[in-house]
Amino acid sequence: MKLQDATWLEVDGFDRSGVVLIPTGSLEQHGPALPLFTDTLLVTSVAEAVERELASQVLLTPTLWLGASGHHLRFSGTLSADFDPYEGAIESVVKSLLPHGFHKFYVLNGHGGNKEPNGRVVRVLKAAHPEVTFGNAAYYDFIEAKVAEVLTGPLKQIRHACEAETSLMMHLHPGLVRKEKLRDDGLVAEPRLVGAVHHFDEITEQGSFGYATLATAQKGEILFDAAVLAVTSELQTIANGYFLRGL
Repeated sequence: MKLQDATWLEVDGFDRSGVVLIPTGSLEQHGPALPLFTDTLLVTSVAEAVERELASQVLLTPTLWLGASGHHLRFSGTLSADFDPYEGAIESVVKSLLPHGFHKFYVLNGHGGNKEPNGRVVRVLKAAHPEVTFGNAAYYDFIEAKVAEVLTGPLKQIRHACEAETSLMMHLHPGLVRKEKLRDDGLVAEPRLVGAVHHFDEITEQGSFGYATLATAQKGEILFDAAVLAVTSELQTIANGYFLRGL
């Protein structure tokens, strides 16, 4: 059930064994070829497809589109939330629905910059409500192996406006891809570093990172279908119930 399309009586009658699905995205630069809303569009598409598969077990909230995007603010049009209000938005969704009897929540992320604050707020909520089930993952966490298998460029992971994200957009929103402006971009440290923190204007020339020129709609369809299948399985397991077995 989509929360925004439902009446309060329909929500009142929704099975409380179901999972409240909270997608998180961003509105930030995605290089010269993809729209600023890319992360939100992609995670919303995955979440809506999952809801269609599990309409009686998933209560889908609108996507929280104002993400933690401070590392992209040097690029025009990027909007970013500070960490405290961003985490507060997720917390407010959960705290609004807890008194209504919902007790299973899953934050599905679509933007790398949201990873740390999503993890923090879920841990805080779990500490405050240990009896409640919480989940937290990005849709792309489920398809790392498929990404490595499908991508033909040397970068075998999802980065930013890259071969994978551009392929997904070509499949889901082809009219928003400026194909004539696709370019490969990205700067890496020499010698190699593991933990250095950079803003995107430091590690890219025009805001994308990866081999976007190798993107195809066919690759995007494979990645999208894999993400929907995996996330659907995850949420169905939480809705149906699971137990923790010893090693």
